[in-house]
Amino acid sequence: MSPETKKLLRKREPDRQKIKSLIESAKTTMRIVKSIPLDDTSAALIFRETYESIRQLGDAGWWIQGYETSSHDISMQSLTGLDIKEKLKLNRLDRFRRIRNDINYRGFKATITQANEILDFWDSCAKEIIKILDKSSTS
Repeated sequence: MSPETKKLLRKREPDRQKIKSLIESAKTTMRIVKSIPLDDTSAALIFRETYESIRQLGDAGWWIQGYETSSHDISMQSLTGLDIKEKLKLNRLDRFRRIRNDINYRGFKATITQANEILDFWDSCAKEIIKILDKSSTS
């Protein structure tokens, strides 16, 4: 772990309840997000909320390792090393973070294509990530 990463984390005892809560919150949010019709006006909301659900999985990953994040920028790093079938898609996480920041802090309007891309990431990767997190949090 780099010194920069370490500065953004606080050592904590792994908290199984917090891990479970983060995972359940991500799943619940995504059930709601998937009920929203995707169009030009909903693309930013869908992108942002999908990103936040993925970020919650990242936070759960850090809690499993015994850390609490102090920055959203670091959350996704706990997922980048996971051994999943669609491992190459993990390379998109930092780009998703930048798009989300543009939406939140610069008034950027996400496109339908960008929303579809992050939804595709969720559909193709989240189930396996959640399975890994669940298994890691109980061992």
